[in-house]
Amino acid sequence: MDILNKIIENKKKEVAERKELYPIKLLESSIYFDSPTVSLKHYLQCKDRVGIIAEIKRKSPSKGNINPYVDVERTSIGYMQAGASALSILTDNTFFGGTNNDLTTARKYNYCPILRKDFIVDEYQIIEAKSIGADAILLLANVLTKEECKAFTNLAHQLGLEILLETHTLNELEYYLPETDVLGINNRDLKTFTVDIERSLELAAYLPKSVVKVSESGIKTVDDILLLKENGFNGFLIGEQFMKHSKPEKACNELISQVEHSSSLKTVSYEN
Repeated sequence: MDILNKIIENKKKEVAERKELYPIKLLESSIYFDSPTVSLKHYLQCKDRVGIIAEIKRKSPSKGNINPYVDVERTSIGYMQAGASALSILTDNTFFGGTNNDLTTARKYNYCPILRKDFIVDEYQIIEAKSIGADAILLLANVLTKEECKAFTNLAHQLGLEILLETHTLNELEYYLPETDVLGINNRDLKTFTVDIERSLELAAYLPKSVVKVSESGIKTVDDILLLKENGFNGFLIGEQFMKHSKPEKACNELISQVEHSSSLKTVSYEN
């Protein structure tokens, strides 16, 4: 069994347990359930930001522990002060070391779009995402049917949440719907966890021109971001590259500053 199948098998068991422990009526009583959300799509298109979605991830199946004792409050605030466009919070515990409390902590201290990064296999998780303070959820084309993807998108929108539809292959682009808020290309193969940024570049020409586009995983340098921008990408989800540092927010700040500097130099060059 590959890594992704193990994750999904475990996630279905986990969701079944959570349904019994935390009924939907309880989720709906959360202070966040009726709170307005912040648009990820809008923030990724803001001209005063470079489009980085900064992620908090303690560990991964391929790397093991990355930053198991990360201070979510300090790091999330630091990411936003550095100029990140949004936050991505891993809430899967078994394989990534995250918790729902991580997202709620980030929500408490930040007014910005927060993406709940998890493996959504049940409508319950979408309601749960709203109850813990998320603004957007991740839907994985390679673990859902087209019918599930459409139904989950509709429910998310009813709750005021946006979706980031994640794809990895040309065939998975068929999951794209007119109502898709943000379309992501994951440069990591979730079956083998190998990473290649060329995946985004190869699929760029096939992406709908009007949709907001995000490249995920394997993005490390200013040149990576500038190349992806030239190929039509609005957002860049970066986790491990920041999280491997003792102060992820400092690494985020340095990369954003470098991108802004390089972009300003290009603008001056064009004007001359």
